[in-house]
Amino acid sequence: MTRTQALHDVLADVELFSRHMVGTPLRPYQLEPARAIIDSVLNDRGLTFTVMMSRQAGKNELSAQLEAYLLTLFQRRGGAIVKGAPTFRPQIVNSMLRLQKILENPITGGRWAPSQGYMVAVGRARAYFFSAGDNANVVGGTASVLLEIDEAQDVDEYKYLKDFRPMASSTNATTVLYGTAWTGDTLLEHVRQENARLEAQTGIKRNFVYPWTTVAAYVPAYREFVESEIARMGAEHPIVRTQYGLEPISAGGRFLSETQMLQLRGEHARQRGPERGELYVAGIDVAGEDEEAEDAALRALEPRRDSTAVTIARVRWTEELRVQEPRVEIVEHYWWTGRKHRELFPQLVDVLKNVWGCQAVTVDATGVGAGIASFLVGALGADVVQPFTFSTVSKSDLGYQLLAAVNSGRLKTYGEDGSPESAEFWKQARLARSAFHVNQRLSWYVDPRDGHDDLLVLAGLAVEAALRSVPRRAMGRVGTGR
Repeated sequence: MTRTQALHDVLADVELFSRHMVGTPLRPYQLEPARAIIDSVLNDRGLTFTVMMSRQAGKNELSAQLEAYLLTLFQRRGGAIVKGAPTFRPQIVNSMLRLQKILENPITGGRWAPSQGYMVAVGRARAYFFSAGDNANVVGGTASVLLEIDEAQDVDEYKYLKDFRPMASSTNATTVLYGTAWTGDTLLEHVRQENARLEAQTGIKRNFVYPWTTVAAYVPAYREFVESEIARMGAEHPIVRTQYGLEPISAGGRFLSETQMLQLRGEHARQRGPERGELYVAGIDVAGEDEEAEDAALRALEPRRDSTAVTIARVRWTEELRVQEPRVEIVEHYWWTGRKHRELFPQLVDVLKNVWGCQAVTVDATGVGAGIASFLVGALGADVVQPFTFSTVSKSDLGYQLLAAVNSGRLKTYGEDGSPESAEFWKQARLARSAFHVNQRLSWYVDPRDGHDDLLVLAGLAVEAALRSVPRRAMGRVGTGR
């Protein structure tokens, strides 16, 4: 067989191209959508596909190999691929680097060229890379070969319809939207639903969905990794359901379901002091001062008034499915309203250091809490006290961490004892709401008209402190690499 014939055979099948030219064979669940997309491109079908794969399952590798294959096929006749992603850095930059690496193969190695910081050329064929962020200025692109949208669940639907979809209109180019599930009102989910309707009418498959169980059948290490994540976060955690199970979730509702409320209830009694040999941590939320009334009297006058609160938790480390995580049991609440900081600070130090001997303390250092946090660091040491500044990102992360602890049964609170602190905690837990936003951001809160969320937030800060309570054994994470 001549070299020309061999190259012709390799380019006739994306599987052979992947195996012999790229050197990283695509798996069966990657080859299935690749072949459908290539068929639509080469036969001018102009179909729109959705490709959903669980996290780290290989959608980026699929996209890059698909781009390299089509650029190679179209290098003489010419044509354009257009790809958009929510951010230029790092997402688009990573896409370009991944494509360039794959183009260094025996066919196109040394024959491709980058241009203008957003293009890659092979002969007369071009791939253009654009940000699909809300404020990105996208003009002049035409997708004659393929239009791709990466992480489409995070791309604004209006942005897609206004700036990207028209790039394929004059050429009837094939379109692919990649991503994972999120809420039911994302661009990706809307296209997936429309594709399902068209599939029922035409019988042509347009949705390719591969949850973690599909990937695990080919990659045993991936199964081990995801099972450990499920053990750590619980099967009902939003990240598990969307990123691994590819199941869309409601955009908002209660933060804790009735099942989660039941999981949160422990069987242990409230403690007024430590037990010998146990490990304790604390979360602290600092409020403003009041010069006229304190504690119950002020709460009666102004029930929505901010309070300084402390949650004490007992920590016991466990290991399940090779995942080492702390079991956190809330054993005590302190709740002060209207206390002057200069009077409260010595009591805080005494409670944390001399009464409970807390090994780790996480304190809200947002706003008025910054001063108390600084004092506590000085009094107890930076190795014990960790200031926590709230932002949309940090509270989102804390919420996910709190849900993981609840779902996996690693967070429990003492049984209801009729105290104001206990009643307030469960009131906040019942009233707390959640909402899911782009980029997997979670907001969780109690409507200010109904009260506060400080005791519930402190449960999250206690979990955060527990994670720092002892040195954690390095577990490592499985990188599927594709």
